[in-house]
Amino acid sequence: MRNFAQLIKTLDSSNKTNVKVEALTKYFRNANDKDRVWTIAILSHRRPPRPVNTTLLRLWASELANIPLWLFEESYHIVGDLAETIALVIPATQNQSDKSLTEFIEEMIVLKKKPDDEKKEYLHRNWLSLNYYERFVFTKLITGSFRIGVSQKLMTRALSRVTGVDEDILAHKLMGDWNPQTVTFKELVLDEKAADMLSKPYPFYLAYALEGGVEDLGSPDEWSAEHKWDGIRSQTIIRNGQLYVWSRGEELVTDKYPEFNMFLGIIPDGTVIDGEILPWVDNAIGSFNDLQTRIGRKTVSPAVLKKTPVIIKAYDLLEWQGEDIRHLPYMKRRELLAGLYTQVKNFGLPLHLSEQVFFKDWNEALLEKEKAREVRSEGLMFKRKDSPYLVGRKKGDWWKWKLDPYSIDAVLTYAMRGHGRRSNLFTDYTFALWQQSEAGEKELVTFAKAYSGLTDAEFRMVDDYIKKNTLERFGPVRSVVPKLVFEIGFEGIALSGRHKSGVATRFPRILRWRHDKSIEEANTIEDLKNLIPK
Repeated sequence: MRNFAQLIKTLDSSNKTNVKVEALTKYFRNANDKDRVWTIAILSHRRPPRPVNTTLLRLWASELANIPLWLFEESYHIVGDLAETIALVIPATQNQSDKSLTEFIEEMIVLKKKPDDEKKEYLHRNWLSLNYYERFVFTKLITGSFRIGVSQKLMTRALSRVTGVDEDILAHKLMGDWNPQTVTFKELVLDEKAADMLSKPYPFYLAYALEGGVEDLGSPDEWSAEHKWDGIRSQTIIRNGQLYVWSRGEELVTDKYPEFNMFLGIIPDGTVIDGEILPWVDNAIGSFNDLQTRIGRKTVSPAVLKKTPVIIKAYDLLEWQGEDIRHLPYMKRRELLAGLYTQVKNFGLPLHLSEQVFFKDWNEALLEKEKAREVRSEGLMFKRKDSPYLVGRKKGDWWKWKLDPYSIDAVLTYAMRGHGRRSNLFTDYTFALWQQSEAGEKELVTFAKAYSGLTDAEFRMVDDYIKKNTLERFGPVRSVVPKLVFEIGFEGIALSGRHKSGVATRFPRILRWRHDKSIEEANTIEDLKNLIPK
């Protein structure tokens, strides 16, 4: 555990790629195989199940620290991270533990089924046997919310240095459906087994946001364009008579979309399609809000299948007739994809082809982009005609040109302290819009939360206003005198019965502080609803 904690400390304290890769390389070179597997799992978000809920963690930590729970809670809201708060308030100790990362994790897995008194004793004993940063990492593992600023790409680069296995092959191996409790390092990383590759997707190729004007791409003749669909990026794999559907988040989601079983027996074996899972409601693309009714469900009932059917909008072919064709030029892959679609389109499959668009000049591209909301897309994608399908986010060949966000002027009504370096400031905000009440009076109705988009200086100014204009306190939340107006941007919008405003927004954030507007000039809920695509 000591070496793992030191690795996390190094990764968390640097933004330099070379420093992170060097730290990972050193760690993987010296760690035992079991710790290597668990480290790969943790850094790729395959964490063990949480054995203790956060309410008990806060209570037991305050008891060990010999402070009242209210003081612990106040400290937590200032620090902004539960594991860090616990690591800080537990008394310092000279004790040390020689247990490995694997030993700790295996104990945590067993701990989940233990009675509370045994859980408490286990936590107290281990909190007092670890130094500050080890205690922080240990508690992060207990909470199940372990996130660290390192990409899969950096981890595979380090593993490649240690093992000699090609980075792309490693990326492929680590994307599969593997269990860190049962797999060995040799099986996961070193062994070459054809059967293991049956269900595995390819690493996704990701586009960069267009940085300058679209004309900076050069001649339109070098590019193919299509709409950027707003769904779930996926790979659909048909191999050896089996179907596998993977999301970009490396989650096997085959059982969430049973309608795709229709592909078997029609789409030939040895086919991998890159595309977007989209809701297909009343023979048209629905909103992302429609798709959310399918996300996260353990089982998909016939009623849900009927209410929100889905399709795959296919835009690339990665494997054909059992051969990896990612090295082929994009236009050749599209030609093969179009040929496949022509073969199967009359079978009524939930498979659609993402139409390509070509332009004589960039003004035509701008006109096409302006149609995006009409067709339920987020903008345009540009792909260089001769580009191979690469791994990860690369600059040069694939670009996304997104629409400007929806926006509306709203009033700040509630605030909560931020996290990390902003934990001493109120930076998490709740915004409201005007609505006519049943009594015929105007009232402010909450519609969205946002915590990004202002400069540090602006956050400090808003924080000062909040502290001087608090109306009520609800634990860590304060209601404030409604006076400040902000322009709020968001990517999507849909009607929702789960929200007080009747509307759900997607990815809300602050675009600017409207110093020029009074709260009377803020928008209404009706204005918000009028933004919903018809």
